[in-house]
Amino acid sequence: MHNVAIIGSGPAALTAAIYTARAGLQPVLFASSVSPGGELMNTTEVENFPGFPEGIQGPDLMAKIQEQAEKFGTEVRYEDVTELSLDGAEKVITTAAGGEHRARTVIFATGSAYRKLNVPGEEQLSGHGISWCATCDGFFFRDKTIAVVGGGDSAMEEATFLTRFAKKVYVIHRRDSLRASKIMQQRAFDNEKIEFIWNSEVTEVLGEGEITGVKLHNLQTDETSEMELEGLFVAIGNDPRTHLVHDKLELTAEGTIAVHGRSSRTSVTGVFAAGDVIDPSYRQAITAAASGCVAALDAEHYLASLEDAA
Repeated sequence: MHNVAIIGSGPAALTAAIYTARAGLQPVLFASSVSPGGELMNTTEVENFPGFPEGIQGPDLMAKIQEQAEKFGTEVRYEDVTELSLDGAEKVITTAAGGEHRARTVIFATGSAYRKLNVPGEEQLSGHGISWCATCDGFFFRDKTIAVVGGGDSAMEEATFLTRFAKKVYVIHRRDSLRASKIMQQRAFDNEKIEFIWNSEVTEVLGEGEITGVKLHNLQTDETSEMELEGLFVAIGNDPRTHLVHDKLELTAEGTIAVHGRSSRTSVTGVFAAGDVIDPSYRQAITAAASGCVAALDAEHYLASLEDAA
């Protein structure tokens, strides 16, 4: 029987592991067998995480955080969780290998996944000119010509933010009007650095090693063209990874796991959630890490209350 079982392997999960391990709770962390480490594993240079003034590679940062978690006694298992039974005092975690693990508490920190274009060249150039986070990577595109794909609030926010760095920002959108709120639209329309490419979709990302441009398909004229670019930001939304807890935990309208106030407590006693899986707004490594700390402290207090009751 584990005191704490943590599901996930990004900043939230590993920070929760550090805190619970230091509290002597001997957590077990279930990381993916295929892609442990979360979205930061696809990020090259990270310059906005405190403590690294010279920057650090995303995979290196995750390796250091995991090393810290293991130093204090976290057991990391590279197994995919396929089923959760969260009712009752004992939580049961079933893995793809068929193993069953029981725990008094569960911290669910599986993160979120950015929606992708699913076009040729996207995977190869991810982190080499293609980004899903302007706040994370905008600085690297100073004085460059870039494009943002999307038409919602997040796309307008990204495009407007990127004008601080880029010399030109194109917004590529499938329709002839935006889904974004009026105020976000107006900010983008009023920005002289932003130009809109309407009724168009990206069909291929071009480049060898670094992005050089994109292929565009005009949905009105059926014409195909190429656009030279030095960067591409995809802002078509993201999806929290909550498939394991559908019908088990209460979700918000945004599809994230609902928690009580600023805590990590979910709708099920003894189950806590942290990181992007509860955050529809910020989705930064540092906010995820802070959320993991909250979940660890909440789990520790819950376990202490069980001992007091006994």
